[in-house]
Amino acid sequence: MWHWAHKGRRVCDPWWENETEWHRAWKDRFHVDWQEIVHRADDGERHIADVKTRDGWVLEFQHSVIPSDEHRSREAFYKSLIWIVDGLSRKKDAQQFYAAWSKGEKTCNPFSTKRRISSPKGALLRDWTGSHAHVFFDFGEEKRLWWLFPESDDLRAYVQNISRQQFVRIHQKRTTHGPTEFDELVQNFSAFIATFETPPLTLRPQRPTEAYPVQHRAQIIQGHPRL
Repeated sequence: MWHWAHKGRRVCDPWWENETEWHRAWKDRFHVDWQEIVHRADDGERHIADVKTRDGWVLEFQHSVIPSDEHRSREAFYKSLIWIVDGLSRKKDAQQFYAAWSKGEKTCNPFSTKRRISSPKGALLRDWTGSHAHVFFDFGEEKRLWWLFPESDDLRAYVQNISRQQFVRIHQKRTTHGPTEFDELVQNFSAFIATFETPPLTLRPQRPTEAYPVQHRAQIIQGHPRL
């Protein structure tokens, strides 16, 4: 009975989709007062966030394939958005993703959990690279989620695996001052990206002014909403 009451409240939201057990299980990891948070657009249209944390992050749990225009609209509307995507909703997505990951480049650290995937293949990466929000793929693994960084595009995808438990924990708590644990993870990920995107300055010391774009790019990354 509670489920159907919930469904009735959501039907007025044009972004609403039928909830699956996967969807509900994710929402129930967070306090009930954080769930189904109503936001209103400037035109009065009503949108309901799946979860909104105390730190202001909107968590949207996406099971079905989402149209590109709706994808962009949600990211523009929710300024601090994190997608959690069901990677098992299509049969081949997990297989294609793992194949792409296996070919990804990493730094000299053999234990690195981060990789750059050049010319990313597969429908899942194709659908989500270019997103302006952080995206986490859930392939049903007990211990891991897969984090697609917003700097990704159709030429290169930056991916890190992260503990499912850690992801839930850092968004369950509230940081009263200073950077959050998630902010620190973002900065660490940004530093990894810089190792690929920025040629070492020592290779061309005769042109030290080229250091400026590096600093500027870092500011852009840190200037992303909530970063």
